[in-house]
This record gives sequence, structure tokens and C-alpha cells, in this order.
Amino acid sequence: MFISQAHAAAEGAPQGGGMQLFIMLALFAVIFYFMIYRPQSKRVKEHKNLMASMKKGDEVLTNGGLVGKITKIAEDNDFIVIALNNNSEVTIKRDFVTAVLPKGTIQSL
Repeated sequence: MFISQAHAAAEGAPQGGGMQLFIMLALFAVIFYFMIYRPQSKRVKEHKNLMASMKKGDEVLTNGGLVGKITKIAEDNDFIVIALNNNSEVTIKRDFVTAVLPKGTIQSL
């Protein structure tokens, strides 16, 4: 009794179009590209340019909040040495630099 009614209801169900699904997936792909992938790749490109432009004597800010002046840069590896003050130097990975600060920033602190 119930089986025949369920079978009859399933036959009358409308078929979903494959084109609508394709359009929906394409729309999600476009949204993903413009909202997530493109801004992230732009930030990565800016950070690589920042890493390439660093030189000895630049004042930098690290991810950990340290502010110092670059004293040594090795081209063969990814580490730099920054002087926090006259007595202490820290060796950090080049990728940990967040920003290159304007000249005289350390003196103003």
C-alpha cells in the first residue's frame, strides 16, 4: 500500500538540469578566485618584493614585534642579523620580517 504511493511520487519528481549545477559551480569558482586566491597571491608577491629589497642598515619590524637595524645579510642563506640596541643582536629568518620601517624610527621610539 505505501510502496505503490512512494513509487508513484518518485516518478513525478522533476529532473534537475546539469547545466544549472555547472553554472552554480562556476559561480562558486569565480567567487573563490576573487575573494580568496587573488588577494592572498597579491600579499605573497608584495612580501617577496620586500624580502628582495632589504639591505644592510634598514630598520625592520619582525613578526614577533622586535624592531631593529639590519647588520648582516647573507645572500646564500635565509638568515639576517638585526641589532636591537648597541649590545644585543638577534639572528632571525628573513621571512619573519613584516615591514621595513622609515629611517629614524628606532631613534623616535
